[in-house]
Amino acid sequence: MRRATFERTPKSLLIGIGVTLLGGALWGVNATVSKILMSDYGADPLWIASIRQLCAGVLFLAAAGATKPKLLTGAVRDVRSYPVYLLGALICVMATQVTYLNAIKWTNSGTATVMQTLNLLFVLAWVCLRGRRLPGKRETLGVALAFMGTVLIATGGDLTTLTLPLAGLMWGLGDALATATMSILPVKVMGRYGNFTVNGLMFLISGVILCAVVRPWAHAPQLDALGIGLMVFTVIGGTFGAYWLYMSGVMRIGAMRATMLGTSEPVLATISAVALTGAVFTPVDLVGFAMILAMVFLVR
Repeated sequence: MRRATFERTPKSLLIGIGVTLLGGALWGVNATVSKILMSDYGADPLWIASIRQLCAGVLFLAAAGATKPKLLTGAVRDVRSYPVYLLGALICVMATQVTYLNAIKWTNSGTATVMQTLNLLFVLAWVCLRGRRLPGKRETLGVALAFMGTVLIATGGDLTTLTLPLAGLMWGLGDALATATMSILPVKVMGRYGNFTVNGLMFLISGVILCAVVRPWAHAPQLDALGIGLMVFTVIGGTFGAYWLYMSGVMRIGAMRATMLGTSEPVLATISAVALTGAVFTPVDLVGFAMILAMVFLVR
């Protein structure tokens, strides 16, 4: 089976940079859209997560069926990979979505998205444990900056107080941990069956399980035309579209460049939070954000 490859010509690199930035921007704005749905329409994070996962799963599988039907068929027939699909659905998708949305609910889209970036620290810890090595100098500096940045965001610069809600801090750290598993748990099956196929299966399984528990049809929020439009965006643009564009960029420019350009996510989340929800960030918050984003360029 042939895999899609992209020659890294100047044109391909420019396209890759563009789609990666657009994917990150969509994910960042998606955080603010989720905040509006929760604050203005009273949508519960679990309700949003269940709808988003189920619908995005269908879209991912439709894309997989249209582009790589043989890989999709192979993944479905590979019964031995079912435990990975299930664990991925529960941890990589459900836990990530629920913790992220709750972090947004308790803080704001900018803070939650910046804290999600801390997932690189958990990935680094896993890599060091598996390689039985200590972090390098750059990595150690990145860890120190991320720690200091998180402390600044949580305390506002006053170490005797906690300005960030404890629940928001814990949900944010939980989101970072869950997000880190996405770079570890499903890697092998993704290499075998493709991102669309594996993510489609994980999103669909997670959506079905969460819908059975949450029963979103029983207590749906009252959405007007704008609210429905926001939900459509969070499924198509903010989840499926953001991931599709980002992964397209990774294929063209490589994971390292994509990770660096992925810093557009918290930047756009912060800007949109200020513009659309009136969120206020202090200079200390912005310094903390900058420290955590600097970590991205140091931890490799």
